[in-house]
Amino acid sequence: MAPGMLGLVERLNPFKTPEARRLAVLFGVVYFAQGMWYLPNQTITIVLKDRGLAAGQVADFFLLSTIPWLIKPAYGLLSDFVPLFGRRRKSYFLLTCGLAAGAGLVLASGVLISRGPIHTYDLGITLFGTRYSTGFTLVAGVGLFTLMALGLAFTDVLTDAMMVEHGRPRGLTGAFQSVQWACITVASVLVGVGGGWLAQARSLRGAFALAACFPLVSVAMALLFVSEPRARADGAALRETWASIRTAIGHRDLWVVAGFILFWTFSPSFGPAFLYYQTDTLGFSQQFIGTLGSLAAAAGVVGAAAYAPLSRRVRLKTLVNLSIGIGVAATLAYLVYRDATSAIVIDTLFGGVGMLTQLAFLDLAAKSCPRRVEATFFALLMSVYNGGGQLSQNVGARLYDGFGYTPLVLISAGMTALAWLLVPLVRIDRIEALAREEAAARDAAAAAASSTPD
Repeated sequence: MAPGMLGLVERLNPFKTPEARRLAVLFGVVYFAQGMWYLPNQTITIVLKDRGLAAGQVADFFLLSTIPWLIKPAYGLLSDFVPLFGRRRKSYFLLTCGLAAGAGLVLASGVLISRGPIHTYDLGITLFGTRYSTGFTLVAGVGLFTLMALGLAFTDVLTDAMMVEHGRPRGLTGAFQSVQWACITVASVLVGVGGGWLAQARSLRGAFALAACFPLVSVAMALLFVSEPRARADGAALRETWASIRTAIGHRDLWVVAGFILFWTFSPSFGPAFLYYQTDTLGFSQQFIGTLGSLAAAAGVVGAAAYAPLSRRVRLKTLVNLSIGIGVAATLAYLVYRDATSAIVIDTLFGGVGMLTQLAFLDLAAKSCPRRVEATFFALLMSVYNGGGQLSQNVGARLYDGFGYTPLVLISAGMTALAWLLVPLVRIDRIEALAREEAAARDAAAAAASSTPD
């Protein structure tokens, strides 16, 4: 590589210190492992479709398994308030990774997977107003898949807490999240290829077995890279943490950001309905659908890499406004999603720009979190993000069942555009300025400490 190019790379690299690089590696590998949890999703969807479930019913399955992601603030409160074996993050991290791996291995054992009809043991369950003739294997599978999600959601809260704790004082929340989402998107490339192959073969056991291996990778990363001082649940610390929570609860900016994120993510999206459209209307094979997912994910890696330098050079408010415009245009592009060629082009472009828009909103969430209770309130905002996204897929699936593909695209684009009306209510410039002041204060304190003689 030419010296000039090396200099450019060095200037754009936001991780200037060994500690920052160590944290970037930790967050990246853990997020990669987390991304591999999605490996069974395509196989689950096509197997349930084969057994007679409609798009809305499949969306209900995934909505139930998303419940652990909606109560993430509870994990943050537990971690912030109650140290486990003298640690607020590491001990919980090891425990929850083990839970995710264990649930995945039970699913992979095959004892809950039946090749027969889904209603072999009729339990007659009604969910969200829809009557299901549901077999025991499906109910138990939902339970274990949800338990696996619980372990991963708790691990995600702990990782994000460390990201905010270490990233905001260094002005690196955007850069750290770029690394995290670049790595989770690399995992999505593998999920697309591997998931498509597994879905084509209808191999649920193989999908669950592979997904169960990756929480063990996170265990190794925690043992090697997570370092934190011992903590005690003493009264003074609890009172200080509780005071921080009470202050944050009364803070306008936090709740406006939460409402803004909810509106953005709740725009009806395609979700499981899109696989029905690709399969039934366009006639795509499961392998090709998986390949499309990999192309979109590969483009997402590029988008994540681009966001790291952008986050330190462009105002966050500008990035959020651009994200909304890009989201509208990208959604409307799906009106011409009609064959293999248009699918490749649109999915690839949307993968890249979609990652840029996602990171802008996640960066806003990280910068708005109060100190000392980062785990609790970033988890709260991510629960809003995850809940809005999952509900949008559920609503989108029902719109698809009721009205078809084109009305769904138009409704989704219109709802996305309405987010522009809310931007003036969110004091993004003030939130960003406060985060920069905290970073400057930390740098000044570090400089003063280094100049003080021993």
